[in-house]
Amino acid sequence: MGQGVSLIGTWMQQVSMSWLVYRMTNSAFLLGLVGFTSLFPVFILSPLTGVVADKHNRRKILIITQIASMVQALVLAFLVLSDLIQVWHILLLSCLLGLVNSFDVPARQSFVIDMVENKNDLSNAIALNSTMFNSARLIGPSIAGILIAVLGEGVCFLLNGISYLFVILALVLMKINYKKHAEHEAPILLGLKHGFKYVSSSIPIKYILLLLGMMGLLGMQYVVLMPIFATKILGGGPHTLGFFMAATGIGALTGSLHLASRKNILGLGKIIAFSPALFGISLICFSFSHYLPLSLVMMFITGFALIRQTTSSNTVVQMIVDDDKRGRVMSLFAMAFIGMSPFGSLLIGSIADKIGAPNALIISGVCCILGSLLFVKNLPKIRKHLRPIYVKKGIIQEDMPRIVQ
Repeated sequence: MGQGVSLIGTWMQQVSMSWLVYRMTNSAFLLGLVGFTSLFPVFILSPLTGVVADKHNRRKILIITQIASMVQALVLAFLVLSDLIQVWHILLLSCLLGLVNSFDVPARQSFVIDMVENKNDLSNAIALNSTMFNSARLIGPSIAGILIAVLGEGVCFLLNGISYLFVILALVLMKINYKKHAEHEAPILLGLKHGFKYVSSSIPIKYILLLLGMMGLLGMQYVVLMPIFATKILGGGPHTLGFFMAATGIGALTGSLHLASRKNILGLGKIIAFSPALFGISLICFSFSHYLPLSLVMMFITGFALIRQTTSSNTVVQMIVDDDKRGRVMSLFAMAFIGMSPFGSLLIGSIADKIGAPNALIISGVCCILGSLLFVKNLPKIRKHLRPIYVKKGIIQEDMPRIVQ
């Protein structure tokens, strides 16, 4: 509940930041550049911060990162409300938030298993976590669209800063038994080496992370261009941007609720394989649309497909990874999906400047479809390596017939 309130504020800030930059600069490239500066530190530092998440108390790490994020949001609010804001302020504060997130994301992803006492409930817990995330994704942009139009972006940043108090309080009240593993005493660089070696030797984790990296680089960046579609393509304003984000959030919420209702993780491999193709098709259709209802339907499908792929990937990886490697593997998960986003933001912003936002989205959609087809081709090999792991962890019985994984 605490994180749910905080994430509503986070989504409000994300939408407000995009609108503020585009209002100040009218530049697709600068929209991409802000996205780059906010996520580039995650790509650079996540492998090291994953080792930190494995070596230290994750709850304490999260308390520190939430306090730092709150300070960033309040400084941003002050600059906007006092009319002192400049583009370089936004770039600097985005970079600082990216630095905080490079510690926050691996700790947060691996902290899920610390909160779940019955590990059989892990897949449902991850899906419910996504449900909470996407509920906020639905509410936050909708509120932001209204507040930007009525009171301006600064109020959204201020409310986001206040919202962090709820998740900080929740973390302080938690009682989690922190367990140290023998490898936690190893030097950071040696731990980093072991993490990379572990991932490269695991066929399922390696292929899942490669597909996520492709989505992070070439798929997720449609969000960067949403202000352009809201204004220049459909002739709307901040409320139209809010509708886009809300439609995506409803789709994602629907997808995560469906995953949360599943009894086990069997069949997630197929969802991981085909969701990027559905995502890419919806992006291409959205790029051609000049009709708001059709655009909203495509955004719904985009959110639905994306959350099914990312949540299913997260669930499978969390289920099969060794506990003492969890922080490092989830840091590489963040590096693949979130860390690739800054390069994608810069890339799609530059492409949109050259050939237009609709054509940039078409290229993005085609790449997602191709990535999906490559994963489908390797799916039999992935299933072959998953089966003994599932048997070892008691997910399936050894004498069971071969089933879809």
